[in-house]
Amino acid sequence: MENISTLTQILRDSDCQFKVHDLGRRIELIPNDEFESIELGRQAYPYPIQRQAQFAITYWNEQKQPWIWFLKFDLDERGLLNSADIGNFIKFVLEAMGSRLQKELNEEVQEQLASNPYTFKPKEDKLAVFNSQVSAELELSPSQYYAHALTYFKGDLGWNNWQTVGLQGITDICARLKESDNELMLKKSLTQLPTQPLYALLGALEHCEISDSLATRLYDLALDQLNHSEGDLFLLSALARALSGNKGNKLTSLVTAILSKNKYCHQEVLIAIAGRCWEPLQQSSLAEQFLIRLAQTNNQALFNQLFSDLVMQPKLRMVILPMLHQAPSQELAKALIALQSSTKGQR
Repeated sequence: MENISTLTQILRDSDCQFKVHDLGRRIELIPNDEFESIELGRQAYPYPIQRQAQFAITYWNEQKQPWIWFLKFDLDERGLLNSADIGNFIKFVLEAMGSRLQKELNEEVQEQLASNPYTFKPKEDKLAVFNSQVSAELELSPSQYYAHALTYFKGDLGWNNWQTVGLQGITDICARLKESDNELMLKKSLTQLPTQPLYALLGALEHCEISDSLATRLYDLALDQLNHSEGDLFLLSALARALSGNKGNKLTSLVTAILSKNKYCHQEVLIAIAGRCWEPLQQSSLAEQFLIRLAQTNNQALFNQLFSDLVMQPKLRMVILPMLHQAPSQELAKALIALQSSTKGQR
């Protein structure tokens, strides 16, 4: 039998169509050719979190019945996958399903596949978003909660009657922003929603690609929090995360505004920027300002964690690493010295 060395190979040999989504940060599509290059060790994993690659492989046949693997693999210091780990998981797949993924995924096969160190279960809220996105991408029906959620977000139930609205219904709407008038409906609802459904909506939007129009609405709401003397920094954090799916300039503008004043830089907000809104930090001036604000929290453990996480991002690595040798402020220099001392102590 031909030696199978990548998951891409076994999926193609099985005549399956497939998609790969990162699940560690935002739910983000990784193109198939890029994923194959990652598997072969030709490029770093694009969205590492805590030195891991966490992703989902969704594959399907002509009936569009999707099967999903939720996988996590450790990364080396360069951000590369370990080919031995990939090989070990392939062994589990071959033993459970054969070389062409021909077995039905019955309970016995699923248990066999799950009993390995490379599979994991995403958090419930992220799993809901992912399921909604897969259904929408494969043009499958939304969940049973979709219609009721639509009724609520149109305002027909009364804004305080949110308790019966299922999270899966909210994520279904966000995965189908381009259908009907869903986006317009959400924009109108944003200033009406009580706290719980508002946070649920923003949490779903942070994993979606959002239009410039919706981004402008979220940006304006975030500015309201910045300009208010008693602005809610937790809401600001949620709005910033929700903006992370926009490819325009609103996220960069918001991150710039947040970092301009120390009073906005609550730990929750800085964690949101590092975890979801990190792309603007490709600008060295913003990366410097972010790390200075992080140092000003005087939370060295948080500084060490977020710095180590950000420096693993392939797009940020060469922006951040030079600061180890030439910090732009005394506060940052002090935090970096403490970071390096901590790292040496762990060796």
